[in-house]
This record gives sequence, structure tokens and C-alpha cells, in this order.
Amino acid sequence: MKTISFPYGHEIITHDFEEKELLAVLESSINQYDPKASREELIYNAMNSPIGSERLSVLAQNKKNIVIIASDHTRPVPSKYIIPPMLKEIRSTSPDANVTILIATGCHRGTTKEELVGKFGKEIVENEKIVVHNCDDRDMLVNIGKLPSGGDCEINKLAFEADLLISEGFIEPHFFAGFSGGRKSVLPGICGRATVLANHCSEFIANEKARTGNLDGNPIHEDMLWAAKKAGLRYVVNVVLNDKKEIIYAAAGDSIEAHKAGTEFLSSLCAVKAHPADVVITTNGGYPLDQNVYQSVKGMTAGEATVKKGGVIIMLSNSRDGIGGEHFYDQLASENDIGKTMDLFLSRERNETVPDQWQTQILLRVLMHSHVIYISSVEDEKVRKMHMIPAHSINEAIDKAKAILGKNDITVTAIPDGVSVIVEQ
Repeated sequence: MKTISFPYGHEIITHDFEEKELLAVLESSINQYDPKASREELIYNAMNSPIGSERLSVLAQNKKNIVIIASDHTRPVPSKYIIPPMLKEIRSTSPDANVTILIATGCHRGTTKEELVGKFGKEIVENEKIVVHNCDDRDMLVNIGKLPSGGDCEINKLAFEADLLISEGFIEPHFFAGFSGGRKSVLPGICGRATVLANHCSEFIANEKARTGNLDGNPIHEDMLWAAKKAGLRYVVNVVLNDKKEIIYAAAGDSIEAHKAGTEFLSSLCAVKAHPADVVITTNGGYPLDQNVYQSVKGMTAGEATVKKGGVIIMLSNSRDGIGGEHFYDQLASENDIGKTMDLFLSRERNETVPDQWQTQILLRVLMHSHVIYISSVEDEKVRKMHMIPAHSINEAIDKAKAILGKNDITVTAIPDGVSVIVEQ
């Protein structure tokens, strides 16, 4: 027997597998990596030796209006350790600068004060100017040109008016942008809804280059790069986290070069070989990334990359916030034939993209490849309406998988954290 642990919300669920059924456990080596420095030292060292850029203190000289783009509540970025040294360095040369922390919500709901305190700490929330981006607030959007894809690029007015635009964030494998971090702070982070929709069009989502861990030729990434350059993103502090959400690496400096260094570091640890199996058990890495079904599509794509055609993906996601998107749910629940929904999406031009279409499209792609059994706190009927099979334990899910496959002797590949690996086929 072999015991595997799977993160689920704030908990850990364990399961004992027979040696003969467990084909492989796909894990990045990120959790074995020893940075040999504290999180504070890693951030300090990165900011002290910026990549492709002058120090932040130099960039901040004589600047009056500085905007720091920061991640929102859906990302486990340890902002309380990143923002203070950024503020300290800014104010070492520009003590009177007007500094705004702009929360990059993209098209997510607004971050609450409680969530801000959890991310930044009480002192920063009470003493710094924090603005939560709203992608639908037309009065706060400015058009800065056309994306390479042809969509209008609208960004938050505060970022446009800044005489120094910088960001913090973290880098992880991303299921269609290749990697998070860097340029993604701007698009989708602080863009208008129409801009995000154009970038997330069905044509780009269907592109084989728009996959986890790939930037080369990725049209979604190329749009994001253009937006960050055009917006004037000058400097970033990006970190890499292990499964305990601890900082193990930091890169600071030019928004392209520092991000590239981070993605190369991450790729060296996260790439794993696919082991095709009848059943793949995966997760979204626990809280905060498994707060809803919407975000959990990411972990499913790791399973998609290694489950046999017609096999079963068992997805563990607490989903305490429920579905995570009304449009997302309706697009799935309103049509029994998933093929019809996919055809509808693929028929739309990029400027006809509707909210949440991209996430639905990827889930449909997964469902057209394999069955999905969803272990969560979401109501069973809602899970069924989304064309998935509800379950409430790994044992129950495995029993259902065996019934679907029509056999008791199955092979299983386990992916304890589906958002931390790049599964290479």
C-alpha cells in the first residue's frame, strides 16, 4: 500500500493505493527545493540585483505618481512580505510620492477588506491607498491601442496616469497563458472586460500553443506582452511558491526579463512526464485556488494531459464559494449536448467572446476527452448540471470510476497538486 496526500481546501485528504494500481505520482520537485535563504532574504537579494533593470529606488527618483499592481484574493501571493520592501525602496528616494496599490482583479469579483487584510496585513490596509480594479467601470478605463489579436486594449486609468508602473505577483504554470506572473498583472489584471474577452477568444483557447508551461508562439501570451509594454510596466517583483505557499525563489527587475528568469527556474522543477492511466486523481492545490469550480478547471487540465481517452479524472476541490461564475454555470447547464456548446463557442469571432466562455470551453474540452468525477461541497445536482459526476470521498469516486470503465482492475495516476506541474506528453 502507498499513502498519497491530496490538499483539499484547508485540509489534507489521504488515500491508500494498492501498489499494482498506482501507476505514478506526478509531482514537481519544487517541494524538495531548498532555497537556503529566508523569504525576506530572497526578496531582498532579488531587489538588490534586479534583472535587466535599474534598482527600484533609482526608477522611483523624481516620480510623483507611482502605481503598484498587486494580485487579488484568488492568488496565494504573500503580498505582506513583498509590498513592504517595495514601498521602502520607493520612499528611500521619493518619500513624497503618491503611491497607489491597484488590485488586479481581472474579471473576478472585488476583493473584500477582510481579504485585503489577509493578503497585506492590517498596517498596509490602514495606511496605504488601495484601489480594487473594476473591469466594468467605464469611467476608470483608458484605451491604449489595439492588441496584436485585434481587440481594443483598455486599462485602468490609474495605471495609465502613473509615471511609474510596477507590479508584484507570483509565477506558476498556467493552463492557457503558459505561466502566470509578469505581464499578466496588466492583462487581464487591470484591463476592461472587453479586452479580456478578446484575448480569451475561442480561437486562442483552442490553439495548441496555448497550453500549460508554453510561451513560445502562444497567442494569449503575445497579447499580454504587448499590453504590458504599451502600459509601461517597468519593474516587477515575482516569486515562486512551494505547496506550503512559502517563497522559494524571487526575481525582480524588467517585466519581461525577470519574468523569463522565473519561468525558466519553475520549468526546471515542474516538468513531469505523462503516465497515461485509466483514472487520474488531481487537485487545485487546496486553498485559495480551490475556492470554486471555475478555478478548478486548471487542475483538471493536468489530469487531461495524462488520462487515457475515455478515462476518468477525479477532481478534488473544496469549492466553498460554489461555482465561481454565473455565466460559466449557465453555459454548461443550459445545454445537454456539450458538442453543441463547443461548436457555438468556436463559431464566435474574438470580439464576440462572452464572459467565462474560455473557462467553459476548456472544461468542455476536458469532458470531451474523459469523464470527470468532482469531489466538493457543491450541491450534487449542480455538479451534474455541469456534466460532471458528484462524489464525496475518494473511495466513492474510485467505485464510480470502476463502474464507468466497466472493470475493477484499473490503473491510477495521482497528481497531488494539479496547478504545480507541467505534464509533458
